[in-house]
Amino acid sequence: MNKIKLGKKTIFPFTIPSGIITTEPPAIEKLARNIPELGIITTKSIGPNPRSGYCEPILHQYEPGCFVNAVGLRNPGCEAFKDKLSKINFPKDKYLLLSVMGGNAEDFCEVVKTLEDDVDGFELNLSCPHAKGYGQQIGADPKLVYEIVKAVCAITKKEVFAKLSPNVEDIAVIAESAMNAGAYGIVAINTVGPEKILANNGHPVLSNQVGGLSGRSVLPVGLLAVRHIKEKLGDIPILGMGGIFNAKDIASYKDAGATYFGIGSSLAGMDDKSLKSYFSSLTLDLENSTNNAESFLQTVDMSFTKTKVIKNEGPAPDLRIIEFDAKLDVLPGQFIFIWLPGIGEKPFSVLDNEPLTLGIQERGKCTKAINELSAGDKVFIRGPYGKGIDTLESKELVLVGGGSGIAGLYLFAKHFAKSHSIKSFLGAKDKEHIFYQDELAKFGEVLIATEDGSLGTKGFVTGLFDKVNFDANTCFINCGPKPMIDAVVEIESKHTANENILSSVDYLTMCGVGICGSCANERGLRMCVDGPFAADT
Repeated sequence: MNKIKLGKKTIFPFTIPSGIITTEPPAIEKLARNIPELGIITTKSIGPNPRSGYCEPILHQYEPGCFVNAVGLRNPGCEAFKDKLSKINFPKDKYLLLSVMGGNAEDFCEVVKTLEDDVDGFELNLSCPHAKGYGQQIGADPKLVYEIVKAVCAITKKEVFAKLSPNVEDIAVIAESAMNAGAYGIVAINTVGPEKILANNGHPVLSNQVGGLSGRSVLPVGLLAVRHIKEKLGDIPILGMGGIFNAKDIASYKDAGATYFGIGSSLAGMDDKSLKSYFSSLTLDLENSTNNAESFLQTVDMSFTKTKVIKNEGPAPDLRIIEFDAKLDVLPGQFIFIWLPGIGEKPFSVLDNEPLTLGIQERGKCTKAINELSAGDKVFIRGPYGKGIDTLESKELVLVGGGSGIAGLYLFAKHFAKSHSIKSFLGAKDKEHIFYQDELAKFGEVLIATEDGSLGTKGFVTGLFDKVNFDANTCFINCGPKPMIDAVVEIESKHTANENILSSVDYLTMCGVGICGSCANERGLRMCVDGPFAADT
């Protein structure tokens, strides 16, 4: 696959569609630098104002390689996103395509004006199928499409693509309106639908109930749309996407009329290393008529298992230890999701796996509802997810937990008890929020710090380090909020090598399979597939 022109740049013609993986600027920079074949980096859709979107679940796999999603155009707003972009160093040889959302021409223009100097081009989202007043609801009207594209093209000299929906009477007519208004090219397609998909328990999975379909099942729809646009408008720039998994699919889109290619759902479950290998192999497949890239596709399991609560007890009204009628094959560091239909879904570290036990800190509607469950109540779980830790070279292990992060420690103690010397440092605001200290004490010394001095040393967990002499090869496992992690890592780095410090920060994990990109850390690694105890790869 040769490089081709896009605006002033000559790039490889691959991108990841808006809203997939490269949703946070650190991930945008990391993938742009580390994957040569990604010539275009497309952002999430950004609007003039912050938008919270829908609560989880936002993504469900209803058949292998087939997904339904409803994120709800979640974004921080254009000013906040501009600030985030200012903190990365985007490669000058790559093309940054900003996806723009809005409810009218004025909204689109405000975003374009705000980010004009920060990106290479714009993709106008006229096709999201499940957000009222946006996307497909305005993109189905040729006159509105013309008005919006015309207004944007009047205020920018950069390339403008119109991203269109297949869920219209004639996508080529909409494309013609966009091109007549001055668009540089067309993006086709967005997801199909909206559709309502039930899990194997008879409940709509998505919190929005309906969402857009993507993955293998939409390949014929995308190909037909691209071909129809080309037949009506000739050789215009088309960024084709929808159901691309291998080189054969790309060749089909090229034959249909696509110039550039978006690859999204096929990346589910791929960590950072696998993404690099997949895109590299995909390019070689196109050159050599082979099909090796498919070997990097991952099998992801998003199915739910019904279970029930066995016991729900303290230590505090807002912090509960809940046991479930389930046993899981899970490694230290992995996590699961709990789903309450009609309320929401959240990820949790596994406190213990026999039986499944979780420590849940109340932080919102979903965790409040979970913490109010009684013995016998039914819930749904999925997982485990994340890369667990099975081996550690160091024989001295120090477990450091703050607040609800304590829940991530016990499996480490249990797993490594026979092979390692173990100490546990626990910190919380008061004694009511310290838990599992007796269970951890079965495997080694436990030191405790509380902010109010009601248990152990008064102060923060950082104050416990002065009480212990460490071996030069000590391994530290840290679980907790980012400020705590930053503070303890600074201390730990004075006692051991950086590779012996493994930390799991409380990042927002929404899908668990690497697609939504919401859990990307400051290094651009996604905690659900590269971590939670992630190191650069």
